[in-house]
Amino acid sequence: MEKILSAPAERPRRSSPILSLTWPIFIELLLQMLVGNADQIMVGWYDVNGVGAIGNANQITSLLLLVFSVICTASMILIAQYLGAGDTRRVNQTYTVSLVVNGAFGLAIGGLLIALCGPAFRLMQVPEAIFADACLYIRIIGGGMVFQAVYLTYTAFFRSSQMMKETMLISVLMNLLNIGGNALLINGSLGLPALGVAGAALSSDISRVFGVVVIAWLFRRRFGPVIRLSHLRPFPGDQLRRLLHIGLPTGGESISYNLSQICIQSVCNRFALFVINTRVYANMFAMLTYTFASAVAQAAQVIVARLMGAERIDEVDARVKSTLAAAVTISTLVSVVLFACSTPLLRLFTSDAAVLELFHTIMLIEIPLEVGRAVNIVMCRSLQACGDIRFPITICVISAWLTAVGGGVLLSVFAGLGLAGLWIAMACDECFRAVLFLWRWHSRAWCRKRLLAL
Repeated sequence: MEKILSAPAERPRRSSPILSLTWPIFIELLLQMLVGNADQIMVGWYDVNGVGAIGNANQITSLLLLVFSVICTASMILIAQYLGAGDTRRVNQTYTVSLVVNGAFGLAIGGLLIALCGPAFRLMQVPEAIFADACLYIRIIGGGMVFQAVYLTYTAFFRSSQMMKETMLISVLMNLLNIGGNALLINGSLGLPALGVAGAALSSDISRVFGVVVIAWLFRRRFGPVIRLSHLRPFPGDQLRRLLHIGLPTGGESISYNLSQICIQSVCNRFALFVINTRVYANMFAMLTYTFASAVAQAAQVIVARLMGAERIDEVDARVKSTLAAAVTISTLVSVVLFACSTPLLRLFTSDAAVLELFHTIMLIEIPLEVGRAVNIVMCRSLQACGDIRFPITICVISAWLTAVGGGVLLSVFAGLGLAGLWIAMACDECFRAVLFLWRWHSRAWCRKRLLAL
């Protein structure tokens, strides 16, 4: 056990390529994305209105899942910095506190989803045609939310130790189970009733329970019995304080961004149903574009945090710049290819002529949006890993609400540009923030941050 914990604290090898950590995260994120999107695609074959129902439900669940990121992101950064500094005692404390706190969050969030989904969808102006299905889906998902919280926390533990392949393999199994469950439960197979959106939600819950069991077993096998209630006696309040100091601003930034996306969805819900469905499909394809940027940024975040813990500032700067170049290059190429192939690709999911035409326009606007988003994802995570916590949330909150939401309302409703207006405003938001993040990194204010001294 001591060997496992002490090895990561050694000086990271200069030759360790970031792409070796990126590709497992990329595959895992791609597969996690498929849990929700597989539900939408497979339900769409059963009931076209189910696509909009699950799309609206995912807006809320995506937001509330970010509550778990308060602890997950903070624990990943803090554990990596402790490993860089060689403090294994604090590592074990952080494991235990993180798991207990996120488990409690999972229970609370699940209860809120079950109790308050109706009023939330009323505020979002969800059309009556899909309202009941949206409520049914989100209530079933809410019942399994605690398992998602625990699973994500364990994933953060593995990533902080640069063990990305393990969580990737578990994600593969979870998604295979989810897709198989969808095939059985949505349309009804092997004598089972056709459950539609309820079947998709049940399948997702089952796959997450399976994921928790497997990842908890694997963690104990790899690390030993390091998660103990004895680590909570006396309660390590300083560890919780550090987690919240990092996690609340970083989670707050993500929550604010996703709240702004819910407002944008509410504006979109004012338009025809084909526009709502187009946004769902556009978001699905957009995820393909920024998934690589997100994966490489998460890999860099772990490395940067460990290098900062070891106070190797020059290597931090070099890592971040190389990561940024890779993320922008790949995101640009993927977004251009998706635009060029947008019509034949979308025909795999729908033959609605109105959706196909609008989707092609949106994917053109998506190109500059994804360039800016790639910069933001990498720079935001890198600044957080260095301990520069407050600047990212300040910029993201102000720009998302003024530029993306405010500009989206002006362009889509008052200027009459519809969904294209919403997308133009979001592209302006991403590009504006990208410029500010690059300026912040160039200022080197992040060099003076010290998380472990808090």
